[in-house]
Amino acid sequence: MKVLVISDTHGDVQRAVTACTRAGSVEAVIHLGDGSADADLLRDALEIPVINVAGNCDAGSNAPRERVWECEGKRILLTHGDAYHVKSGLTRLLQRAEEIAADAALFGHTHQKVLENHAGLLLLNPGTLSRTSRHRSYAVLTITAQGIHSLHYDMD
Repeated sequence: MKVLVISDTHGDVQRAVTACTRAGSVEAVIHLGDGSADADLLRDALEIPVINVAGNCDAGSNAPRERVWECEGKRILLTHGDAYHVKSGLTRLLQRAEEIAADAALFGHTHQKVLENHAGLLLLNPGTLSRTSRHRSYAVLTITAQGIHSLHYDMD
């Protein structure tokens, strides 16, 4: 399955739509918070699933703060990341992912793209699409029974 991963749109739904267009034929979109209203707009506009979690700037959102999404036999932790203090390091997020036997942990919050592999556990932050950021990016995951692969794409 090919999945677009975005985060931290902060009201810039047009850049989210542009990322959807540039990503090509994806089968789902994951939004990792700080833009729950943007995820809702995408959900209404697209004919594919939009899976999202709420971030620290999503007051009033009905989206969960964390969820485990299963796809192609893989367990993927979705979180905004602030609850795991990802701006101070990834240790707490790694511990949580290992605790739930995740194959990948996807997070946002830092506005910085990250792609790391820790003993077979993929850690991915797609970056931000916020208009106020100097560098905007998104990621595309390819999930198969054999593994999870990711590529980042710059929006600028």
